[in-house]
Amino acid sequence: MMNEILFKYLLRISDSGLILAQRISAWTGHGPFLEEDLALTNIALDLFGRSRSLLDYAGKLEGKGRSEDDLAFFRNERHFYNHLICEQPNGDYAQTMLRQAFVDAFELLLYSELSKSKDQTLAAIAAKSVKEITYHKRHSFSWVKRFGNGTEESFMRLQKAFDEIWSYTGDLFEPIEGEADLVKSGFVPDLKMIKTDWEKTIKSLLEESNIKIPETIYMHSGSAKAMHSEHLGFILAEMQSLPRAYPEAKW
Repeated sequence: MMNEILFKYLLRISDSGLILAQRISAWTGHGPFLEEDLALTNIALDLFGRSRSLLDYAGKLEGKGRSEDDLAFFRNERHFYNHLICEQPNGDYAQTMLRQAFVDAFELLLYSELSKSKDQTLAAIAAKSVKEITYHKRHSFSWVKRFGNGTEESFMRLQKAFDEIWSYTGDLFEPIEGEADLVKSGFVPDLKMIKTDWEKTIKSLLEESNIKIPETIYMHSGSAKAMHSEHLGFILAEMQSLPRAYPEAKW
């Protein structure tokens, strides 16, 4: 039973990285300038690499012979558990960077705690990821501050981005069924603790960027139960088309 819950938890965090990587890789060749184009492409590669490790472990834990590729390319959207914010459209660069900042702040806290997991494999993957996410967070935070304190237009674009995606941040802290058992066993951290630290970090970032957080707002949820926005189906159709068309192909 515990292995089943951990398997689903691994899908949740690996799917989030996989779908976000798929999203931001769409910027490759379209970044605002060459250095930034390369930076965002490398961040996408980091996310793909982390998801590969997590999906590989998830497949072994499941014990049904499914590989990382099987889990990535041959599941339908009702079997994906990525956070809703990861599948939201890129929008302009302000929206992409703000979305990235929200996720980076969350993941740095999450993976820092996962590096202490009693599951040695998960802890090792998390420890490696922390080094990468530290860079990701520094990068996205610097851009958010730059937009918030730049021109009138850059601030306007950041405000619009905030209005578009803030309501998806609550979904980051929705646990999967049975996650409490993993917390008690020392495998994963308590999301309530993560949320408190995340809110402090994000509040500080937004204050520095002149964005105010509304006191009350509707928060989307559902990804912990594999319920998604209309965007995920389109992402998967593109991402999975080639391996589904040629399932026996070897790379």
